[in-house]
Amino acid sequence: MTKNFDLIVIGTGSAGAAAANECRSAGWNVAIVDSRPFGGTCALRGCDPKKVLVGVTEVIERTRQLAGKGVSSDTVKIEWPELMRFKRTFTQPVPADREQQFSEAGIAAFHGRARFTDKTSVRVGNDTLIARFVLIAAGARPATLGIDGEEHLTISDKFLELDVLFPRILFVGGGYISLEFAHVAARSGAQVQILHRGARPLEQFDPGMVARLVKATEELGVAVRLNTAVQRIEKSSGYFTVHASIDGAAQTFECDMIVHGAGRLPEIDDLDLEGAGVAREKCGVIVNKYLQSISNPAVYAAGDAAASGAPRLTPVAAMEGEVVAANLLKGNHRKSDFTAVASIVFTLPSVATVGLLESTAKEKGLKFRVNHQDTSDWYSSRRLGAKRSAFKVLIEEGSDRILGAHLIGPHAEEQINLFTLAIRSGIRASDIEQTLFAYPTGASDLSYMV
Repeated sequence: MTKNFDLIVIGTGSAGAAAANECRSAGWNVAIVDSRPFGGTCALRGCDPKKVLVGVTEVIERTRQLAGKGVSSDTVKIEWPELMRFKRTFTQPVPADREQQFSEAGIAAFHGRARFTDKTSVRVGNDTLIARFVLIAAGARPATLGIDGEEHLTISDKFLELDVLFPRILFVGGGYISLEFAHVAARSGAQVQILHRGARPLEQFDPGMVARLVKATEELGVAVRLNTAVQRIEKSSGYFTVHASIDGAAQTFECDMIVHGAGRLPEIDDLDLEGAGVAREKCGVIVNKYLQSISNPAVYAAGDAAASGAPRLTPVAAMEGEVVAANLLKGNHRKSDFTAVASIVFTLPSVATVGLLESTAKEKGLKFRVNHQDTSDWYSSRRLGAKRSAFKVLIEEGSDRILGAHLIGPHAEEQINLFTLAIRSGIRASDIEQTLFAYPTGASDLSYMV
């Protein structure tokens, strides 16, 4: 059956939902398509369920840190099946709720894989959808590693659905997925290893903060092996053998589960973009500053599907969906603003960054001072028994504006939002220093960081 629309949106995550709702509110006839349960990565298999797991493991960490300081940690442990049941109270209602929201808004919902049949037509099952415009917001998938035995890797989606936690878990890759899940698994009783092919993990974060996180991760009992390239995986009776090269020397590792944490790529390979005249590269659909395809003006892309140079983060995807909607409704005029986008690794301790790295600021020739201190002996860390906390703040000479902030510690994930506000709004270091923050709070530490 052929159906006509003003806009077809491929993907029901943050970018797709934002654009679909904005255009529908303006009176457009909108269709939205997804082959997975409606809701997208963040709500179903990413940030939201992950943070539920992290929140529970915080109890374990706080108990460990405060052992002997008025707390007995002998009987505190995570019951994994109960934790999974708790997590599902957040994720299970999402697909039906999201589909109901689309229905109530008058957005036509379609389940199935989308495939272009020409520049503005999409095939979904037995339906052919034709529209004036198409938005590709299909999200991302684990990158293909090209190694023998790759089929034995468990993707992060499946890790979040485990009914039973395996006793020995190995993570391939040293990105935020591996580190966050490794912290959860280790505090839940598993023996954990991380194999990372590079010299250090989390390359987009400050090296000093990452070094502290690696040390905290190793103190947790996680083996972090750097300069280690996985070459092949073999399945044996009841376990897996991972063959790797460490600085050129062969070594093997045994485990009960191998989790893919070695990067993600746009999930657009089967859309037949070539047939629609949509140019792409490895990182996604090639778009202009308005998120419009450079080769097919009827197609836009947002979120993980767009090669826009944007950080792959949920708030950014939602913003890009709004940018696309604005440009569709009123013509190309709005561009994405990536000024001061904060990023956080939700380990314990958490690591956060916003703005420029010190190396980048130097490359730009900026003149700035660096405030940098280990804060493990500060009151805000000592009262929680936190042993790994520090900050680095870059402040431009003359203007007194914040160029970048890099944090590790128990309050980092909230403090970084205040630094983000300061950078985006032009709040000076002296303004922060003179602010009377409520005390004692994590925010009150900011006046001593600038």
